Amino acid sequence: MVHTVTLLTREGCGSCIRVHGQLIPLCEGAGARLEVTDVDHAADRELAAEYGDRLPVVLVDGAEHSCWEVDDDELLATLAGAGPFPGWD
Repeated sequence: MVHTVTLLTREGCGSCIRVHGQLIPLCEGAGARLEVTDVDHAADRELAAEYGDRLPVVLVDGAEHSCWEVDDDELLATLAGAGPFPGWD
């Protein structure tokens, strides 16, 4: 399965830029697709309301994986999973 990693960000967010740089080699190495979504310009207007005060947020297969900081080993373990990431219930 090819996982999709989505970075939720907003323009001018220094932490978002840092996490984006961190995600690029992790996703490339794991064969995951990386998407970046600016919550203020997204088609889904609810993204800014739901995530806007705690960016950056990383989603894997549409489920929240982490916010503010990304643990490389944790993300790589998730991306090594065969099925869709269900979230951290």
